[in-house]
Amino acid sequence: MVASKKFKMASPEPKGLVPFTRESLELMEQRIAKKHKEEHEEDLKPNIDLEVGKVLPFVYGTLPREMVSEPLEDVDPYYHNQNTFMVLNKKRTIFRFNATWCTLSPFNSIRRTTVKILVHPFFRLFILISVLSDCIFMTMTMTDFPYWGSKLQITLLGIYTLEILVKLIARGTWTGPFYFFGDPWNWLDFSVTLFEHITIYSPLNLNPIFRIARNLRILKMIPLNQGLKSYAGILLHCLKKLTGAIILTLFFLSIFSVIGMGLFMGKLKHKCFRWPHENATETMHNRTRNPYYIRETENFYYLEGERDALLCGNRTDASQCPEGYMCVKAGKNPDNGYTNFDSFGWAFLALFRLMTQDFPEALYHQILYASGKVYMVFFIAISFWFAFYMASLFFGIVAMFYEEEKQTSAEKAKKTDAKFQHTLKELQEEDEAAETKTTEIELKKKSPTSMITSLDMLDDATVTHKEECKKSRKRCPLCWYKFAKMILIWNCSPCWLKLKEFVHVIVTHPFTDLFLTICIILNIFFLALECYPMNEETINVLRIGNQVFIGIFTTEMILKIIAMHPYRYFQVGWNIYDSLIVFHGLAEIIVTSVYGLSFFHSFQVLRIFKLGKYWLTFKILMLTLNNSLVALKDLILLLFTFVFFSAVVGTKLFGFSYQKCVCNLDEDCQLPRWHMIDFFHSFLNVFRILCGEWIETLWDCFNVAGQFSCIPFYMMVILIGNLLILYLFLALVTSFSSYSATTIEENDEAKNLQRAMARIKKGIHYVLSKILCKRQNVPKDTVDSANDIYVKENISDHTLSDLSTTQDFLKDKERSSGAEKNTMTENANQSLISSPTVSETVPIASGESDVENLDNKEIQNKSGYGSSKEKVKPSSSSECSTVDIAVSEEEMIYEHEKPKHRKNSYEQRSSPGQISRESKRGKVWPNIRKTCCKIVENSFFKCFIGLVTLLSTAALAFEDIYIDQRKTIKILLEYADMIFTYIFILEMLLKWMAYGFKAYFTNGWYRLDFMVVIVFCLSLIGKSREELKPLTSIKFLRALRVLSQFERMKVVVRALIKTTLPAWNAVLVCLMVWLAFSIMGVHLFAGKFYECIDPTTGERFPIHEVSNKSQCESLLFNESMPWENAKLNFDNVGNGFLSLLQVATFNGWIDIMNSAVDSTQVDMQPNFEDNLYMYIYFINFVIIGLFLPLTMLVGVIIANFNKHKVKGGSNIFITGKQKKQYHALKKLMYEDSLKSTPRPGNKFRRFIFDLVTSRVFNIIIMVLICFQAITIMIQSDEQSEQMDTALYWINFTFVVLYAAECVLKLISFHCNYFTIGWNIFDFMVVVFSITELFLPLAGYYLVPPPFVQLILLSRIIHILHPGKGPKVFRDLLLPLILSLPALLNISLLIFLVMFMYAIFGMYNFAYVKKEAGINDVSNFETFGSSMLCVFQVTIFAGWDGMLNAIFNSKWSDCDPEKINPGTQVRGDCGNPSVGIIYFVSYIIISWLIIVNMYIVFVMEFLNIASKKKARTLSEDDFRKFFQVWTRFDPDRTQYIDSSKLSDFAAALDPPLFMAKPNRGQLVAMDLPMAVGDRIHCLDILLAFTKRVMGRDVSMEKMLSEIESGFMLASPFKITYEPITTTLKRKQEAVSATIIQRAYKSYRLRQNDKNTSDIHMIDDDGEDKATKEDACSDKA
Repeated sequence: MVASKKFKMASPEPKGLVPFTRESLELMEQRIAKKHKEEHEEDLKPNIDLEVGKVLPFVYGTLPREMVSEPLEDVDPYYHNQNTFMVLNKKRTIFRFNATWCTLSPFNSIRRTTVKILVHPFFRLFILISVLSDCIFMTMTMTDFPYWGSKLQITLLGIYTLEILVKLIARGTWTGPFYFFGDPWNWLDFSVTLFEHITIYSPLNLNPIFRIARNLRILKMIPLNQGLKSYAGILLHCLKKLTGAIILTLFFLSIFSVIGMGLFMGKLKHKCFRWPHENATETMHNRTRNPYYIRETENFYYLEGERDALLCGNRTDASQCPEGYMCVKAGKNPDNGYTNFDSFGWAFLALFRLMTQDFPEALYHQILYASGKVYMVFFIAISFWFAFYMASLFFGIVAMFYEEEKQTSAEKAKKTDAKFQHTLKELQEEDEAAETKTTEIELKKKSPTSMITSLDMLDDATVTHKEECKKSRKRCPLCWYKFAKMILIWNCSPCWLKLKEFVHVIVTHPFTDLFLTICIILNIFFLALECYPMNEETINVLRIGNQVFIGIFTTEMILKIIAMHPYRYFQVGWNIYDSLIVFHGLAEIIVTSVYGLSFFHSFQVLRIFKLGKYWLTFKILMLTLNNSLVALKDLILLLFTFVFFSAVVGTKLFGFSYQKCVCNLDEDCQLPRWHMIDFFHSFLNVFRILCGEWIETLWDCFNVAGQFSCIPFYMMVILIGNLLILYLFLALVTSFSSYSATTIEENDEAKNLQRAMARIKKGIHYVLSKILCKRQNVPKDTVDSANDIYVKENISDHTLSDLSTTQDFLKDKERSSGAEKNTMTENANQSLISSPTVSETVPIASGESDVENLDNKEIQNKSGYGSSKEKVKPSSSSECSTVDIAVSEEEMIYEHEKPKHRKNSYEQRSSPGQISRESKRGKVWPNIRKTCCKIVENSFFKCFIGLVTLLSTAALAFEDIYIDQRKTIKILLEYADMIFTYIFILEMLLKWMAYGFKAYFTNGWYRLDFMVVIVFCLSLIGKSREELKPLTSIKFLRALRVLSQFERMKVVVRALIKTTLPAWNAVLVCLMVWLAFSIMGVHLFAGKFYECIDPTTGERFPIHEVSNKSQCESLLFNESMPWENAKLNFDNVGNGFLSLLQVATFNGWIDIMNSAVDSTQVDMQPNFEDNLYMYIYFINFVIIGLFLPLTMLVGVIIANFNKHKVKGGSNIFITGKQKKQYHALKKLMYEDSLKSTPRPGNKFRRFIFDLVTSRVFNIIIMVLICFQAITIMIQSDEQSEQMDTALYWINFTFVVLYAAECVLKLISFHCNYFTIGWNIFDFMVVVFSITELFLPLAGYYLVPPPFVQLILLSRIIHILHPGKGPKVFRDLLLPLILSLPALLNISLLIFLVMFMYAIFGMYNFAYVKKEAGINDVSNFETFGSSMLCVFQVTIFAGWDGMLNAIFNSKWSDCDPEKINPGTQVRGDCGNPSVGIIYFVSYIIISWLIIVNMYIVFVMEFLNIASKKKARTLSEDDFRKFFQVWTRFDPDRTQYIDSSKLSDFAAALDPPLFMAKPNRGQLVAMDLPMAVGDRIHCLDILLAFTKRVMGRDVSMEKMLSEIESGFMLASPFKITYEPITTTLKRKQEAVSATIIQRAYKSYRLRQNDKNTSDIHMIDDDGEDKATKEDACSDKA
């Protein structure tokens, strides 16, 4: 009935539906024929609301039953002349088909039948079910495959074949739109089906290929879902956008790979070899299980627990062999030969591994062992800067593409027909009115109208019916609502209603919600107390507490059901959640004793999220997340489809190889944990690859399946999977950073909680006032009205970041109570953050002030100071300023120190004697302060303090483990510490005297300096007495003083505070999620990570030998208690958090997951993969506990960044001086290309000049450079002598060619050659290369021979030259260059943090036992090694190994009394507590800084992209214009011929660019033309600028500025008088053509009079007319 009303109402609007008949086809063909005859074409575009797959809008009228699945005339005007027709199914879904050409007639009965089958919804559903069934059978292995599986496969193949036949008949066999082969997905489906038929019926054995090709059937799910198909198209388009970045990445990777080959080729084969030979069969420290031993490997030196032999090098900073061994090149490379730089392919793989930061610590440990620590610079450049740049680049491009897609979608939504929107709105209003009326009638029939409560209930039910149950109301019939309201609305009797009102008062009371909140917090505390082991008393307390809380929550649910009726109670989401928790708690009490249901206990963590009911930020974040996930459900489904497809392909491709070649992986022929034999393990492998760990499983794949099949599969998973994840990540980040909380309202529970806290605070104030006998005026208003002030929150115009900065209601009440606060106190709380509303009250010059970038007038106005000298307050000027001030010096000095209660003390009368004495005394102290102020304000004093700060900080690096052996340095450092301390104390005293205590301690940076002085003093005290020696370990805090001395670091610190501190609410939400996972981990794994270890081998006993703890302790040879726990475990919530942090950073997570998967029961021996599906716990944590919170935090930080971003376009991480460098960096990209050398006058030099400046010559040089790079790439280690000779002569040839280029440019340019930086660089490369070619003939080498090739290869950076290289490279490098000032500032702060933590590590972990992650390269013994360790932690690489070594604090693991030679320190044990704080704090701080680095780059990228889209012109656009002009006007005449204008316009860059054909647009510009049909440069520039900018006041101003600037730049501009314009010239040509044609027709009409004479005249006339036409066309 409602639907019929819709159709009836909407049908009159547009044209109705018309059947497609033969007459329609004939009419369409006539229109098409007529269209071909017409010259002009209509500019029509398809209607977005009438696209294929969408539902036909109701405004097109009702769909009669006889028109369902029948051909109809297309309602979209675009397709009226496209030879198509439209078909609608029962759901009004639009389908389009071609009417003719390579298909049956639309009126053919066979085709009409197939069309009906194809468009029927059941057909698509049937195919989807078939595909899903096929996917399920693909996950099964041959052993799990049922006997009837082969028959099912044949049946499915028949279904797919039938589908293809139906589509072929219905759509036709052509490749155009709406044909079968016009859809790429049909091509894929047809190919797979055809191959399956060939495989089944072919005599050839194609089963392996069949298994792989058949997996492509999974991708068939994409075209069956319109959302998946659209996202697949979007990502393909995004991939096109990423083409330039991909090429640039491959370019950089290739260059770095070649550099790596030159530096490290063959060096990873250097090992410590026993010399001389003793016994070839003896193995020295061989702890490996490598089965590939040859005779020489038995004589290599192996560290304990290592698989590969110890690498060594011949440099002093490389690893040295122990006594009895020598370093030789023998054996194979590490990791079964897969890690090396011996050829380009392996070097490229190693560099790709470094870029993706997969197990990088192992690779650079190997290189540093073999080559020396100096090469750490290479790895820092690759694994930090290069990886950061490429990741940021991909982030920026995908973010830009996502923003474009959002804007496109928004524009499409705005273009929706207004008639559609108006009609739909009317339909919705009609539906709501009808359904509300029905509800009222039903409720009135049920309840007596005389009862007021019933009327209230009626209103509530009506509102609820309108707002909360629209979707469910549409799904359920009306009878269900009648039944629900009859059963679930309780109005039995007046007594029951009174009880309901009483209970309603209780459950809505503010203190009830406060009590429930306290109970939730206590319940969380009880949940967090669970640990292993626990005594019986603790277990009983927790059990009783759990029962008490369940009782409280059950009582809450019952009371609310009584007060609200079940009908209303279960319509609130939080109430449903509370009821689920109650039902779970009651069920848990019942089944707690049942074995096998212990996992039920883990769901207690859901109680944690009950806090969200009272937490507005949590509610907003969860609502944002829910809305985002719903909007991105198709993208998530596409990601899952790809992961499923990859897992199935991995199983089919490598499963058999893992079974067949398992002995290549393990000498016992035992399968590794990570394999692809079955679907679940293959899925885990794919998940691990997407998490960024792929290199180790790739090595295993190499061993079983070979390189050529493994690399394509892994690259497919890495590239496509990461693209999907990146797009999803940016979509979620965008939603969190731009979500507006306009629709969020605080619920009653949250308001009640605030009311309760306000009442408590008010009561405390009242009691305290009574106790202190103070009079307090209590307002007579009611409590609720008095507390409304504290519960009202205006969030209508706030974003998510604003809500994150909102203080709690206690602070809100303090602000609203009207209590006075001192301005200096407020400044003290925010002194590290510059604010326009806060000015320092320090009587100093502006250079010392902490407030930057403020307008002085604004500060004066806000401070109440005038502009005249008489009105200037002493606090706004310095004593040492040259400005004369009207107030006295005494008043200025004491302005900030005099108390308020003595405000009028200066007005008291004094005797002349008193005035004289006071004036004499008053002049001494102000003069002292004035002198001190002059000293501290002096620039030389500031430079001296800065130098001393740097020296005192650098001195910390010398205090390593060898300091006791260097007596002189130790003594110098002791004296230096004393001198530094005295200098800083003196500086502090001077500032105290100059500024006063109040002004000094209200400045945050001065407070920091004061703290550092205290640190200096404590460290000196610690050195004086032995019992206070631990105080010296805080010396690392001395480096903090660097922050206050350098403006760049201060700016970064302020910016970090602005962007990160407001996100504390989001951080709490993330911690709550982690707490839930940690508690769940305690429930699942507490006490289950213990295992019995064989002390002789270090391996775990098999379960058939030792099955539990008692058997382990009863072993006879057990003396060292081998029942050991894993160092990272879930025995308590704290350990759980640390384990989850390792999983989140993907460091050590494999060991944690292995322990979890092998766990059985408490005090039972673990068994290999006994609890396999515990992997699901960690997968859920990575998705829910890591990925989603990460998007949330980054989104909030970006929102804060945008909020505080400077309006001028620069960001908040640069200083005022650096903002001026922003435009200079832009000019740097073009200055070399704009430098044009004058053309020589000599013919020979002019010829050479034209040659070397031509584009062809530049391309030839680029090709030579690329060929030279290829010659280096084909090199390999241990190549033949013939290859070495050939490469020598090839290099010689390249040097000769480069020298010839240099000579030619010198001849043509002369001295101008050295005015261009690129030429100087080329000249130095050529000179050095020639020197290195001929010096070896005399036996000398400046650098090793491989370096010569690298020096020659350095010319490849010409590809990045803005004027010569590809334009796409310049566009991708521009954001990096423009963000360099901010990135360098942030890098300085990162270095300072790394420095401090390196010093702290030296003081605390220098003597830790070397094992796990601490070795000869990465340790804390010296400053350099400590920096290497800290760098590892910065990129989240290998910090788990270092923490494991620091965990050695027991006698079984370390020796506390070990003597360390050369020092008085004893022991090699670590401090686990200090180690945990050390690593966790550094990870958090470095992560926050690095995230802001990414944000700076990406925002700069988006800023550049947005400026390109805007219709504005910048200085860069004008530079590009003149750069192109020089190519068309090489002689600098300022004119070009009008014939070149079209080519010139097409050669420009956007937005001035005009694509061909553009002659009509250029003529319409009406450009002035001089003699010779020449056009001036300025006229063209002004016309093009006007075309881009439009016509407004700002454009006219810009045009005048351009003209004046051009005149200044070209004062000798050639004056001319325009003779015509382009438009006039075109009009003349057209007029001439018309006259000629008229004259020709006139002459032809004379044919009847005199045929013979006219023929002759006409021939002459036609010849003449033809020539004139040609001339006019040429003009």
